[in-house]
Amino acid sequence: MAESMDIMEQLSVTFKKFAVHGDHKATGKELNGKNWAKLCKDCNIADGKTTTSTDVDIVFTKVKAKSSRVITYEEFKKALEELAPRRFKGQSKEEALQSIYRLVANKEPANLGVTKVLKAAAVDRLTDSSRFTGSHKERFDSSGRGRGREGREELVENTGYVGAYRNAGTYEEKMKDK
Repeated sequence: MAESMDIMEQLSVTFKKFAVHGDHKATGKELNGKNWAKLCKDCNIADGKTTTSTDVDIVFTKVKAKSSRVITYEEFKKALEELAPRRFKGQSKEEALQSIYRLVANKEPANLGVTKVLKAAAVDRLTDSSRFTGSHKERFDSSGRGRGREGREELVENTGYVGAYRNAGTYEEKMKDK
């Protein structure tokens, strides 16, 4: 019986972890359909053979209140009772329930493969600022750092010379010699 209580505590912990997964406003007292499906997938309840994701969704709809979009911990346990005979067909109802409890106990939401860092040659080539041409080239300095406003807008210099004049600032030197 002590082991049974321990499994129930572990189920409660798993329920709370999946209830707050992906929602920073969640209290951990209610589990939505998306996180219920994730729990079933991550805990190998929905194996794709005996229990499919459709079965998981049907059970969720069956145990939740009619106008609700979430299930409570008590409804969560009812949902596991519904899924146990489907997942473990060769076992009695009690054995199947204990087996499904063991699958779920002390599990956490898996984050593997959720976001992958893309390291492709194409990305490196496209983001290398030393290969930029035209007006884009002027937005970055030689180290690749952006120049900010100076690189985006053409700032007017009131020197009296035309923008691309090569000998700008040499007039005084020429006039000194004369």
